[in-house]
Amino acid sequence: MSGGTSSGAGGAAARMDRRTVLKLAGGAALLPAVACSPPREQIVPYVDMPEGLVPGRPRHYATALPLTGYGAPVVVESHQGRPTKVEGNARHPASGGATDAFAQAAVLSLYDPDRARAPVWRGAPGGAGEIRSWDGFLGALEGRRAAWDSTGGAGLRLLTTPVCSPTLAAQIAALLRRYPAARWDVWEPVNDDNALQGAIQAFGRPLQVLPHLAAARCVLALDADPLGPGPQQVALARDFAAARPGGKQPRDGQATARLYAVEAAMSLTGAAADHRLALHPADIPAFAAALAAELGAVPGAGMDAARGAAPQGAHARRFLAAVAEDLRAAGPAALALAGRTQPPEVHALAHCINDRLGAIGRTLSLVEPIRGGPALVAPSIAALAADLAAGQVSDLVILGGNPAYDAPADLRLAAHLPAVPFSIRLSPWADETAMLCRWHLPEHHPLETWSDAQSVDGRIGLVQPLIRPLFDSRSAHELLAALAGDPAATGHDILRAHWRERQGGGPSAFEDWWIAALRDGVLPGMAAIPVRPPAAVPPPAVAQPGTGDRAAPGFALLFRPDPALWDGRFAGNAWLQELPEPFSKLTWGNALQLAPGDAAALALDEGDLARVEADGAVLELPVVHAPGQAGGVAVVHLGHGRRHAGPVGTGRGVDAYPLRRSASPWRRDGVRLSAAGGRQLLARTQSHFRQHGRDIVREIDLAALARMPAGTDSLPASLYPEPPLPPGPQAWGMVIDQSACIGCNACVTACQAENNIPVVGPEEVALGRTMHWLRIDTYLAPPDGAAGGDGAAGGDRPLFQPVPCMQCEKAPCEPVCPVAASVHTQAGLNAQVYNRCVGTRDCQSTCPYQVRRFNFRDYAAGQAYANLGDPLYRAQRNPNVSVRPRGVMEKCTYCVQRISAAGREAEAAGRPLRDGAVVTACQAACPTGAIAFGDLRDPAAEVVRRKALPHNYALLGDLGTRPRTTYLARLRHSNPVLAADRTGGAEREGEG
Repeated sequence: MSGGTSSGAGGAAARMDRRTVLKLAGGAALLPAVACSPPREQIVPYVDMPEGLVPGRPRHYATALPLTGYGAPVVVESHQGRPTKVEGNARHPASGGATDAFAQAAVLSLYDPDRARAPVWRGAPGGAGEIRSWDGFLGALEGRRAAWDSTGGAGLRLLTTPVCSPTLAAQIAALLRRYPAARWDVWEPVNDDNALQGAIQAFGRPLQVLPHLAAARCVLALDADPLGPGPQQVALARDFAAARPGGKQPRDGQATARLYAVEAAMSLTGAAADHRLALHPADIPAFAAALAAELGAVPGAGMDAARGAAPQGAHARRFLAAVAEDLRAAGPAALALAGRTQPPEVHALAHCINDRLGAIGRTLSLVEPIRGGPALVAPSIAALAADLAAGQVSDLVILGGNPAYDAPADLRLAAHLPAVPFSIRLSPWADETAMLCRWHLPEHHPLETWSDAQSVDGRIGLVQPLIRPLFDSRSAHELLAALAGDPAATGHDILRAHWRERQGGGPSAFEDWWIAALRDGVLPGMAAIPVRPPAAVPPPAVAQPGTGDRAAPGFALLFRPDPALWDGRFAGNAWLQELPEPFSKLTWGNALQLAPGDAAALALDEGDLARVEADGAVLELPVVHAPGQAGGVAVVHLGHGRRHAGPVGTGRGVDAYPLRRSASPWRRDGVRLSAAGGRQLLARTQSHFRQHGRDIVREIDLAALARMPAGTDSLPASLYPEPPLPPGPQAWGMVIDQSACIGCNACVTACQAENNIPVVGPEEVALGRTMHWLRIDTYLAPPDGAAGGDGAAGGDRPLFQPVPCMQCEKAPCEPVCPVAASVHTQAGLNAQVYNRCVGTRDCQSTCPYQVRRFNFRDYAAGQAYANLGDPLYRAQRNPNVSVRPRGVMEKCTYCVQRISAAGREAEAAGRPLRDGAVVTACQAACPTGAIAFGDLRDPAAEVVRRKALPHNYALLGDLGTRPRTTYLARLRHSNPVLAADRTGGAEREGEG
């Protein structure tokens, strides 16, 4: 991969310079403070615990972590003042106790030694800069404030990401009242401008859509990815699982939601869909218009014109007719969603469809935009860029985001920033924007901050720090207070003052409210209030729709946020860099995704470098094949190719932002592709995606499930009787529901954080030496047959399968170990005794599931890669899990440390271990509840109930290993018309 470094310890030592030595020494000096330095102010545990800090017993605190401005409600585990693990806040409806991969990885970024440590002044933006004190900055600021007071803030601009903190929004409003000539601009590269503009077309004002998937019985995703990464993923994935079959409603076909997806490139929602149609992005608006006409949502002459714009092809017409029939039958329980990448007209059409079916108020709510600032971010950043180019900005304050890296290339924002006479950048890292500003001020990490935040549903939660700031940093609240003339104000005091004014009442009542708000993590009665707009109006373009023809010759290049790095803000996080992309399994970089037919036509194999040209801009990326992608379409993930992201993120992958334009941020037409010559080694965690006739991921139609008898997964013949459960108080087991798994990877990162699993770097990944104890395998369903995909019209569909250790009753790894390092416990766990292992790897060679990981290098010490050997990173480690050295085999043991802790707690309380008392890290993180874990001796346990379902089966069960981890076959709620079409092979027409 580009930007790779030596993975040997000797290489790290050879690169060590004076700055590195000082960093290591500083990190070592910080470790004692990290271990015992909670914030000075009072923070409140999430649950009642002893007042004194008990060594070895963690405490838990409710807070929130930001993503695109929204706050993700979480509960953070802290060991003696060290935050080590993030869980979801079960009391918050937007979480329900689950998290995503971004939240799980937040604890690693907290201890990043590459974080900014002190204010830096750059006389010449882009230079090395000089370390200054905060007093030095405040002195310079005082002179600028005097100028603002005399001019009312003329020339002052504040640039932020969309703000979901009520306190911060109030501070900005107060600052603008003081300086009325100043202006507040907003930028977010992954924004909802198209959706808000579509609401303006339909209802006359910007409104935000809050889907209620649990109430839906038929869902259509028009290039929408509600199950994909983003601030709504956890809540929508949980709702989707509640409306689907699997382990919850295995025989209730009438009450099960059916999901249709129409999209140009594969998404997590498309992978979960019962039926999927792959269309060129230019054809999706025509499909939406024709569907709206079919449902009567487009009146008059516009209806006939819209019907005439239906996409070509017999299957596409049958697909449209089937979707229309299902949506009409579902009525108010139907839901049509348009994705952020679709133009406003498609969003307006989706509103018309939902309004016509009566879905508004049942399967979706419409609310006023929750985030503060200008509703549309693209015009806001364009106005700022125009002012910068005209020299009308004398003072610029940038809070959050990274506009010098991710703003549309045609605005040339990065070229104009250095000319601003007085620019301030507040951020935790010295990123691309910080390098172009006069002042770079270090910002608190979210786990060091006092604040508040709104989740996507509008509910407000308080943000409390878990640890005293590691470096000399400040929060956005404190910087805004300094801008307003109060540099001594603390975030804690600012937050309390804001909420004391809002709550009213006496001091005692406020203190009670404050303590309860911190403990619960969510304020009562603060959800967004739905509005009922007038009837939706079809967009003007429906009267004369396009024909769906391609706008320009060449390929349509689609831009998508990266599922691990998002818009690039997480590029410095090694856990997320090594998190596999769900479909290609690529790590440590991005690639150009092409449909196999297009790649063959261009003579581009996987790993070949492709040349991407558009209006003079040229990129070179390696190619990966993307089954299920529409022809004539190329896809690239944003967030890579960072120039200032620390030793972990700098130079990883290719920056695609230079091809992005403000007029069309999600799609670039007329792109020319060609072979660039040369190849690049791809750091992938999976090399093949076919089952080759093996019954690995089973898929059953929901209608066929009702006819299945119980216990259909028979055991292979054996001369020995089936052994009973081993003696002991518990017999642990797990069931994974493949209908609920959406491939989001939250469980993978949660396992890594819980079990001190190291990263290995791109070179080691390319050699197959990953260390994840839990992986999600992806297999492609064949394009024909009842278990197949939607043929060429929808392409091969991915099937996801989480694979931890199977905990075999007859484990092949145990008898081959020469030192008995792999042993069986009384509770049925296949345990690994690390200090006994001598690294023969015999157990790995005999494991049919390949779930064992071997430390080829001293990954735990971190010297094998980048700056991961910095002592500061050690503060993140879970003290209840041993750190494995080089030459040792390691694997999943059902989070045995959690089993042990729950057992001790139950024993101390004098009660038996109840079902649900032990929750594994992967189980806790899963937003869909796909994983059930418990005692197989408990007949009332959820895991026992799932194992009794007729579609429960063992992976490679014919080998006779008797795994304790089993699976529920993936259930598909097929439309009978399209199912017959698929099995008849009609869906394969027009392939390529």
